[in-house]
Amino acid sequence: MFRSIKNYFNKKNLKDEKYSFLFDEPIKNEYICFDCETTGLDPEIDDIVSIGAVLIKDNTIISSKRFIKYVKPKSCNLSEKSIKVHHIRECDLEDAFEIEEVILEFLNFIGNRTLVGYFLDFDLKMVNKYIKPQIGITLPNKTIEVSELYHDFKIELIPQGFIDLRFNTILQELELPSFSTHDAFNDALMTAMIFIKLKNIVK
Repeated sequence: MFRSIKNYFNKKNLKDEKYSFLFDEPIKNEYICFDCETTGLDPEIDDIVSIGAVLIKDNTIISSKRFIKYVKPKSCNLSEKSIKVHHIRECDLEDAFEIEEVILEFLNFIGNRTLVGYFLDFDLKMVNKYIKPQIGITLPNKTIEVSELYHDFKIELIPQGFIDLRFNTILQELELPSFSTHDAFNDALMTAMIFIKLKNIVK
């Protein structure tokens, strides 16, 4: 109910009707798992340097339907600390795209599908930072947070115990492969695997 009310007012701010499809009911059993790499951890001042996303249909990751884009930071230079995390240097972004172009491509990629992520709130704040000035709205899509799914799964097994929500711990506990982390597409792919496994465990 709250989401419906929020989206009612959100849609009134839409500047371009060709993006009204974002407010349609989500495609059943299709999800987009995405991740952003950024210049830092403050959505107010930091910028996106890459976005990775993958389509999930039912219980299958559709590897041919992927989104990988590198972005030129607008107002924030890459710090030594952020480079150590994601290994993206300023010279790697010389031929990258402008965020205004990337964000519209991203909207067309995700459509009205439910969005899945790990600590998704941060990534949503980052993309909404660019979406709102361009088309007037924030993302209206339904969302699923995999760390919450994992917490709910573990709390049934150890109701009084401490639940470690670190990304690598979740992968290990679910016996899933680990790729190079802090790469937007790899992180989206691993998060997609976590989501699929938890979705079926809950069932």
